[in-house]
Amino acid sequence: MTAHRTLARDHQAFRIGDPAGEHPIWDDGGARQAEGRWHEVGSGVIYASEHYSTAMLEKLVHFNGEVPPNQHFIDITIPAGTSYEVVNPDALSGWASFGGDVARDFGKAWYTERRSAILFVPSVVARMERNIVFNTSHPDFKGVTVSLETPVWWDRRLFD
Repeated sequence: MTAHRTLARDHQAFRIGDPAGEHPIWDDGGARQAEGRWHEVGSGVIYASEHYSTAMLEKLVHFNGEVPPNQHFIDITIPAGTSYEVVNPDALSGWASFGGDVARDFGKAWYTERRSAILFVPSVVARMERNIVFNTSHPDFKGVTVSLETPVWWDRRLFD
């Protein structure tokens, strides 16, 4: 179902959020307060996307197609040697279901067993793309670095 490995080279990811929001962009506070597809309430995780465009799509789906206010992005560098696991969506039947129980159960086991610092998961919004779940309590997480926050430019044609 999954493969446990370490990255052979640095890897890039992106996260979009509101720097003036309740939680900083690079923070697990929101995940600790509300469950998500790959985690339970109380889990110290942070979600990001492998590609900037996927991060935008993920943000838009959570804002129901409206322009999200005051959004900024960070560029995340995951260093070579970081432990990771990959979810094979073909081997995890029901991962994309509306309730998310199958994915959440998988993520709970991954998180509590501290199997790796990052978990590559399929995007529900863009099935051929991947998101990344960071386990902030894993020792490898401390090597991850982020850039300064940069404003997101939303093309108006996305909302016409």
